[in-house]
Amino acid sequence: MCKLIYFSSQSGNTQRFIEKLNLNAIRLPINADTMPPTSEEPFVLICPTYADGYGRNAVPKSVIRFLNNPKNRSLLKGIIAPGNRNFGSLFAQAGDVIAQKCQVPVLYRFELAGTEQDVLRVREGLKRFWLTL
Repeated sequence: MCKLIYFSSQSGNTQRFIEKLNLNAIRLPINADTMPPTSEEPFVLICPTYADGYGRNAVPKSVIRFLNNPKNRSLLKGIIAPGNRNFGSLFAQAGDVIAQKCQVPVLYRFELAGTEQDVLRVREGLKRFWLTL
């Protein structure tokens, strides 16, 4: 099965989603000054959006630091993007930003900590996705 790398803030919404998935996952540090891990295998990134009302700073600094490592960036195969629908057109914007910059697909979007339906869709979608690579 695939490897997941994710960012979750103090709110823990993404962390709760990861726990429901029950898949192998590595959490990126909350503090951008902490050295991020280096991936040794292809992975899917789960990255929530933290933009202001204008879309600025959508991608957490910790994620930017992780992806600034060329090895990590080369192993990124797709993005799953949590967000909050209250932000309208900026919903899950970090996923779109990363997908465009790294030339990988946004595989799925979900709100906050996700629903049981989101968990099932992501599990099944990841199985299919990894079989196609």
